[in-house]
Amino acid sequence: MVKYKIKIRRSAAKEINKLPVKEIKRVLKIADSLAEDPRPAGCSKLSNDDKYRIRFSVYRLLYEIYDDLLLIIIVKVAHRKDAYRYN
Repeated sequence: MVKYKIKIRRSAAKEINKLPVKEIKRVLKIADSLAEDPRPAGCSKLSNDDKYRIRFSVYRLLYEIYDDLLLIIIVKVAHRKDAYRYN
């Protein structure tokens, strides 16, 4: 199976750094697994976007998949109450 390349937006990296250490480790583990399987069981496609969501504890990881480039971009990591708000 082909591995996807993972990129993290600067804004998402800042959000990740604000998380507790336990959750940071979890995010990195999820990102690693996305490289192997970009649409794992439990992920959901957001209805109005071309983004996908993975839930973990009270946080959400939002990402975009570019199959033609074999690229996954992590767009946002936030608490569930803030994950779907746009500035």
